[in-house]
Amino acid sequence: MDKLNLYTNSNFDRLRNQVDPLADAAVVDIVKSPKWSDIINQWEEIPSPLPSEIPVSLKNYLQFYLDQYELAPQDTLKAGQDFFSKEGDIYLGMLGFYSLPYCYAFGDGAEVLVRSERIVNQIGQRLSETGTFVLEIFKPGAFYSHRSAFLTCAKVRLIHAFSRYFIEKYAKDWDPKFGRPINQEDLIGTNLAFSFIVIRGLIKLGKTVNQNQIASLLAYWKWVGNLMGLQIEYWPETAKEAFELDKLIRKRHLRKSDAGLRLIGALRNYYKLSIPDPLLNRQVDDIFYFFMGKEVAAALAIPVKNQIPPELLNLIFKFSGWKSYGNTKSHASIQKMMETQQLEQFGELMKIKIPTLKRP
Repeated sequence: MDKLNLYTNSNFDRLRNQVDPLADAAVVDIVKSPKWSDIINQWEEIPSPLPSEIPVSLKNYLQFYLDQYELAPQDTLKAGQDFFSKEGDIYLGMLGFYSLPYCYAFGDGAEVLVRSERIVNQIGQRLSETGTFVLEIFKPGAFYSHRSAFLTCAKVRLIHAFSRYFIEKYAKDWDPKFGRPINQEDLIGTNLAFSFIVIRGLIKLGKTVNQNQIASLLAYWKWVGNLMGLQIEYWPETAKEAFELDKLIRKRHLRKSDAGLRLIGALRNYYKLSIPDPLLNRQVDDIFYFFMGKEVAAALAIPVKNQIPPELLNLIFKFSGWKSYGNTKSHASIQKMMETQQLEQFGELMKIKIPTLKRP
């Protein structure tokens, strides 16, 4: 089916008020019975069968994942995992320097992000958790040989539902014009930022990414998107569809906002203080500008200083990767490096956990 006919303002206006009923109902159960936060956070994978005493809505939510176990498209997943094994360090770099700040430029979606104090005040831990998530879902054999990735997606989806629950219940400053918190349009846009925008970043660096690779990565994130609660009938199948979808969302939401400026300021300061490589930490704004371009950079008040040639930035990223991995770059080596950095910086490995609530 040609998805282009779906990419209209009227459809996406509706998506701004649609969320994720399955996950939202599960969170209501957890709020009523907080012990399940601790139980789920202790699991290594979703158990089958599920505990007999589990609340009904939470059981229905987790059963969705158990039902997916036999449906994993192995060829699609293997192709995406092979791509990540070759480009994973650059892929993570694109997330940090392009995908995440790109999301900050979309004013209504930024309103949710800025309400998470961890994104602003514990940005290092939050970025590391994002890296942990991406490494887990791209681990060789993820979903078809290793089932822990299902639990990872289930927990991140619940974290989104918790955010919706607390914003809608307690955030007195939430404006309905923003749409529902973490709505379907924002979920689709974030998924696009973690896939198509990464590809666009690689191409900006001068890397060759063919149409088959683009379609393969989009198919990978369609699978992940379904596990994250996206309405995947809107998900693009081709580079053209992805381009048009991104263009529509940009037209609808790209704007300067106090929330976006606060988020990019926190990210900029963190990079300047924490990135050990002076080739990168001295040019943070220039790198942001290189990837995001004039329009998006203006929405984030990123100053124009030096125009970095793509060949030079590609060499900087390559040199940084070579210093870290030499000629042995792989998913395993990238994960080992990330874990070493987490231990050095935070004294512990970052794990994805759903909120632990105080018992009544």
